[in-house]
Amino acid sequence: MAEGDRDCRVYLITPPKFDPAPFADLLAAALDAGDVAAVQLRLKDVDDDTWRRAIDALRPVTQERGVAFLLNDRADLVVPTGCDGVHVGQEDMPAKQARALIGPRLTLGVTCKGSRDLAMAAGDDGADYVAFGAFFPSTTKDVKNFLDPEILEWWSDVMELPSCAIGGITAENCGPLVTAGTNFLAVVGSVWNHPDGPGAGVKALNAAIQAAPAKPPVFE
Repeated sequence: MAEGDRDCRVYLITPPKFDPAPFADLLAAALDAGDVAAVQLRLKDVDDDTWRRAIDALRPVTQERGVAFLLNDRADLVVPTGCDGVHVGQEDMPAKQARALIGPRLTLGVTCKGSRDLAMAAGDDGADYVAFGAFFPSTTKDVKNFLDPEILEWWSDVMELPSCAIGGITAENCGPLVTAGTNFLAVVGSVWNHPDGPGAGVKALNAAIQAAPAKPPVFE
C-alpha cells in the first residue's frame, strides 16, 4: 500500500456521465488528495470514438500518478489504447476471453455479485481480483438484496486472490468491509458527489480505512 499501513485501498470508478476534458481536472484533484489503487472508466451505451476520447483524456492523468487505469467491459480496447486492464461482469465478456485479449500481464477483475462459486471460477479463469456486491443501496445500480460483509471475511480467510467490495460504499459505512478483509473499496458517488469536492471524498475514505478496526487474528 502506497500510504498508511492498511492493505485496503480506494478503487475509483468514473461517474455515469461526464465531459472528459473538464473531468480530467476533477480526476487529478481526486488522485492528488490521497491513496487510490485504480481508476475504472465505466461508460454505458456509447460508441468507440467516445470511449477513445475519454481514454485519451483520463489515462495519462491516472498513469502519471502511478495509478492503474482499467476499462469496464471493453477488453478489446485495453491493449490498443495503452490501458492497464479490464473489469468484466457476469453478463459481459467471459473472463477467459477477456484474459486472452489483454494478455497475461495486465489486470483482470471479475464481478461475482454474492456468489462464492463464481468467485472461485473467476480465479480459475485468470482473474487478478474478484468483486463482491452490492453491500449498500447505490444510485448506479438497482439492487434489492444486499450482501453481508461475512463473504469478504470468508474469502480473505481461504483465498489469496484480492477482493473488491462494491455498492453504495461511503466513508461512513465502509468500516465493516475493511475489517472483514477486503482489499479494495470500489466507490463512485462518495467521491464525485462529495459536498467538498472529489479530493475531500478521497481523503475521507482513506481516513475511514485507517480508522477501521483491524480484523481479529485467526488461530489454527
